[in-house]
Amino acid sequence: MRRSALADALAEEQAAAPPAERRTAPGADGERLVSEFPFVLPRGYVDSAGAVHRDGVMRLATARDELVPLRDDRVRENPAYLTVVLLGRVVTRIGTVTDIHAGIMENLFAADLAFLQDLYRRINQEGHTRAGVTCPDCHHTFAVDLAGGRLGES
Repeated sequence: MRRSALADALAEEQAAAPPAERRTAPGADGERLVSEFPFVLPRGYVDSAGAVHRDGVMRLATARDELVPLRDDRVRENPAYLTVVLLGRVVTRIGTVTDIHAGIMENLFAADLAFLQDLYRRINQEGHTRAGVTCPDCHHTFAVDLAGGRLGES
């Protein structure tokens, strides 16, 4: 019974959710390529006025996005800084903040930075934001969208 209720709740939530605003481009075979992925940060970016911004958009990375940070002096001095610079290039919006750069990424909570690192890996290596999970009670397996949503949102 739990499995059915959980599956029904997920299906109902997905049907009720507004379609994600994602920019697409036509592929060679006529299909549309999803190039932007909305997300919801676990904690949120706190701006200088104290406002918390949680929803945002990350775009697919280009080869240039991965190469340019390697010439950055901050990355040369500290290779761990690569993540900060790279995410500053591919995250296009967090809440109402649209001027995203390494300084914004530096001020994220560690949980949010880790979330964005995982999202980057998923969309650029695996091509999606879904992950397989298993219900600990009934052991039913199903996919969830890690980019965020209303049901079970962090």
